Amino acid sequence: MSPILVRPVREQLEHDRIIRLLQTKFKRKFEAGINPGAEQGVPVTVGPTPIYPDVVLLSTDRGRKLQGVIEVETGESVNHLEALAEWAHFARTRAPFHLYVPAGMVDVARRLCDDNQIYVSEIWSYHTVGDQVRFTLVFRNKEAPPKPVAPRADTPRRPPPPPQPPRAAVVKRAKPVKKAVARKPAKPAKKRARR
Repeated sequence: MSPILVRPVREQLEHDRIIRLLQTKFKRKFEAGINPGAEQGVPVTVGPTPIYPDVVLLSTDRGRKLQGVIEVETGESVNHLEALAEWAHFARTRAPFHLYVPAGMVDVARRLCDDNQIYVSEIWSYHTVGDQVRFTLVFRNKEAPPKPVAPRADTPRRPPPPPQPPRAAVVKRAKPVKKAVARKPAKPAKKRARR
């Protein structure tokens, strides 16, 4: 559940509309599952807890590997509380995390990600023109994603392997040097005497 306990009805309708548009947009390339409103139909697990991003992109093959996570925010939901409660968890998945925010909130979203060290693969802005929603890529992260977080202290760990006895040093022997064999000088050819 989002920390935004009560999103205005108008914003919630716009939010769910954008989620459905993104599902349609990515349907050709991925199996796109959505979690609009309070629905929790397509989970992603990070550690022991399942999380429910707005759009979950899975590969279309039999393995259904996670390919991406998308979170859509409205004007009121781009805030510090939302960043820590949701974005930070989505960024820990082993798939690209894409954030969609209203056009006027791009700078705020980028600052929140930087301040809280949240790795976002892409930030997209959206705005409505009549009945159409236009999406614009405003930021693409060129840095490598951070390495997965180390296991917590209470997680059982595998014991370290026992120390190996030191190996005996291998000494290479030098190859014997062949003695140079002295060759007999070639005999000069005898000249025939002229008569």
